Amino acid sequence: MFVNVSMLGKEKTYDTAAQPVTVLNAVEDLTPEYKNTALGCFCGGRALELNQVLGEDCALHPITFRNEEGRRIYERTLRFVLLLAVKRVLGDGCRVRIEHSIGYGVYMRFLGRDADEKTVAAVEREMREIVKENLPFTQEKWSRDEAIRHFAMHGMTEKAHLLAFRPYDYFHIYRCGGMAEYFYGAMLPSTGYVSAFRLLYHEPGMVLQMPSPVNPGLPAPFEERKKHLAVFAQSNRWLDILDCKNAADLNDMTVGGKLREFIRINEALHDKSIAEIADGIEKKGARAVFVAGPSSSGKTTFSNRLCIHLRVLGKKPVLISLDDFYRDQHTLPLEADGKPDLEALTALDVDYFRLCMQKLLSGEEAQMPAFDFTTKCRKPVLKPLQLAEGQIVVIEGIHGLNPQMHEGLDPERIAKVYISELTCLNLDNHNRIRTTDARLLRRIVRDHQFRATLPEDTLKMWNSVRRGEEKWIFPYQEKADFMFNSALHYELPVLKKYAYDLLMQIPPENECYLAARRLIKILHYLVPAADEVLQEIPPLSLLREFIGGCTFY
Repeated sequence: MFVNVSMLGKEKTYDTAAQPVTVLNAVEDLTPEYKNTALGCFCGGRALELNQVLGEDCALHPITFRNEEGRRIYERTLRFVLLLAVKRVLGDGCRVRIEHSIGYGVYMRFLGRDADEKTVAAVEREMREIVKENLPFTQEKWSRDEAIRHFAMHGMTEKAHLLAFRPYDYFHIYRCGGMAEYFYGAMLPSTGYVSAFRLLYHEPGMVLQMPSPVNPGLPAPFEERKKHLAVFAQSNRWLDILDCKNAADLNDMTVGGKLREFIRINEALHDKSIAEIADGIEKKGARAVFVAGPSSSGKTTFSNRLCIHLRVLGKKPVLISLDDFYRDQHTLPLEADGKPDLEALTALDVDYFRLCMQKLLSGEEAQMPAFDFTTKCRKPVLKPLQLAEGQIVVIEGIHGLNPQMHEGLDPERIAKVYISELTCLNLDNHNRIRTTDARLLRRIVRDHQFRATLPEDTLKMWNSVRRGEEKWIFPYQEKADFMFNSALHYELPVLKKYAYDLLMQIPPENECYLAARRLIKILHYLVPAADEVLQEIPPLSLLREFIGGCTFY
């Protein structure tokens, strides 16, 4: 049998009857320049592993660490190495929970005990030994019952419980060094591929530090984000209070009719946090409050709710949006793709914004602009605005924490709030739900509901949005005076009702198919919320910004 393989303009025909051909064979033959950097290959909307055997004609494209999918493949493999090292150093009884990202690292902790420097150093040494051994990963097909029995027997009860909800009868399990694991995605052929990492002690846990996309050969320098970690720690305490740490726990509530109560408690915790931030703003004596955060964090609804709590404290806040300070789109410089960069700070008329703020805080009248997103230009008529004595202005927009926005303003009169959806709910102890995936689900639902945007169009623009966040938002998050986690731990079963069928309609030939399937895999493990349960979501909930029914708008 002959198989024709093409890659980056080169082609080769293989006689597979004489010898099987793998993706790695094709990379080495057709694109030898990728021999040491390819982590897999894209093929018709799928991610193929390097050791996958090719059985039909195909067009391949190398996946490297610069691709989001490549970084996920690398991280999954490295997580396996870490878990195997923990097993060797601390024995079968030691459990690890992999929690959330922190910069280019992943924060994790031991269950039932705190980490210490000596133990973390021993685990890192063992990881390097495992990488040096270059142990192969083998893929095995297990029935659902086999997988459930295995993980239950080895103490991974939360994984066994979750697999019972999966709508398929078989799983592809990876085995290496005498350990079997399920990682919900593609892996590398062997442990020798993941030599660039560091394992850092970070009380009470540790950080597995990986490379950055611009320098895949070295682990990225660790950047301390104390406020970021503190918000995650607070949310994890909430999950402990709610007795809901993994997707299976949430499914039990959904099936058992307890989701309504869970929604009420989640919303009460949100309201409590917003009230505390309002108290802090009053205590600081701020006249201007900047609210910033990445896409689909719920900035607009949060800002409106913050204004309510400030009213409770006797303030009369005025809410303005940085979107109204956009420059006329036809005046913006074009990027390499021929489109203006709407995520850049230069897309805003920063000088005019600062002038307006200086006038407002000085008690003068400012002429406020409004942007027309239909014409993509500023409206010709400006509206006058003047603050009364002691009145607060709340400014919402992605660039709110950028120091250039505050230039010339008295820092004592400013409060800065960073908001983001920091998901703490895991699939299981070894597989986290990434915050970027949760935000993307929110945006897909909102864009389809209110902007007539197809899911594939939202997916196409997401990489550009993420690049803008990395450049313009995340570097300033630790400068915030207050942080708010907009994640609602009940939201994924709700978002599934809106997003699942939309994502399932994206065909394999679509360039966004792989990203869509990644989200579908997460949703597969969640029981959708019943229609009548949606009535429990308050009209001022941040989730209403995405699913509809918010009475602010």
